[in-house]
Amino acid sequence: MSDEGSVSRAGLEARLAQPGPIPLAAELRCAPGEITALLGPSGSGKTTILRAIAGHYLPRSGRIAVGGRLWLDTEAGVNVAAHERRAGLVFQSYALFPHMTALENVAAALGHLPAGARAARAQELLQTVHLAGLEARRPAELSGGQQQRVAVARALAREPEVLLLDEPFSAVDRSTRERLYRELAEMRRRLAMPVLLVTHDLDEALMLADRVVLLHHGATIQHGAPYEVLARPASVEAARLLGLRNLFEGTVEGERDGFTILRWRGYLLEARRDARFSAGARVAWVIPSTRVVLHRRDRPSRGERENPVHGVIREALVLGDMTHATLLVDSDAHAPIQFSVPTHVAQRNRLEEGGPATVSLLAEGIHLMPLPETGT
Repeated sequence: MSDEGSVSRAGLEARLAQPGPIPLAAELRCAPGEITALLGPSGSGKTTILRAIAGHYLPRSGRIAVGGRLWLDTEAGVNVAAHERRAGLVFQSYALFPHMTALENVAAALGHLPAGARAARAQELLQTVHLAGLEARRPAELSGGQQQRVAVARALAREPEVLLLDEPFSAVDRSTRERLYRELAEMRRRLAMPVLLVTHDLDEALMLADRVVLLHHGATIQHGAPYEVLARPASVEAARLLGLRNLFEGTVEGERDGFTILRWRGYLLEARRDARFSAGARVAWVIPSTRVVLHRRDRPSRGERENPVHGVIREALVLGDMTHATLLVDSDAHAPIQFSVPTHVAQRNRLEEGGPATVSLLAEGIHLMPLPETGT
């Protein structure tokens, strides 16, 4: 397989819909050479979408095109059989044949090649995933990370037009996972194909993906560049799925100096301008913990005049080099602001349970959203 020339530049496009038994209302795109992460909790339809793309599940309605070729169009009656779809699928459990060696597992996926050419090609693919010298080992003799590499090599053996990864890193330890992250990032630059990664881990999606598709109950509720989605969730539901905990309600007062002015608990906060909301509108708002800045006790620091709020510390949890803190604004348990600082900063500023503290809520980090009908 030529790493560059064998794959069309048209990429992957998929639209899947059905009311049940597994609800779907998903839409996604992934360009060649890109990684798109399907992000969502268990039961959000991520694996079902992969199975539909691979041809192992037929949705009630849908359209899937890869490399400019239709694999599925329910309206037109097109449904390419799974064995004819050039999709490389890596399962969470790897699904290797336990009685076969690594070389034999990869060669088993090379049925499209003459029998005499399969061993050499399997050897090349194992070298691609850094397993040279381990060809004769069976899965039980390989580490979890090594088994995962065999599974990737086997998926690539089909000369796929799309690579589908179903939580492939969940069964390995942290150090192995980080090494595999680097290898995937390196490999995708050489393999000009779309890569779809199923994960429930936000940090994994932020680290690896060019785009994320946020799923809930089988529906796409937001998609875009990872940090854009994280900074600007489309809804309260999206913010909660992303694990954003500084989520509150307020009232828009109007605009001033290019900012939207937000009233919250007696504070007037400057927020990133949002023309969707006029004066008097009740809104939800969120700020990532990374946009909450602790004021220094020994001397003023830059940004301390930007939306300062005061309170007492409810919790200061030291986790190695970082301390994760919760500030109860005006000592109110219903207004907890969570943030993190390096532990040495927490110690210097005597950040401790019951102690006073002031933080700034950086205006560019405050994002407004419509209130859901049931409120927040």
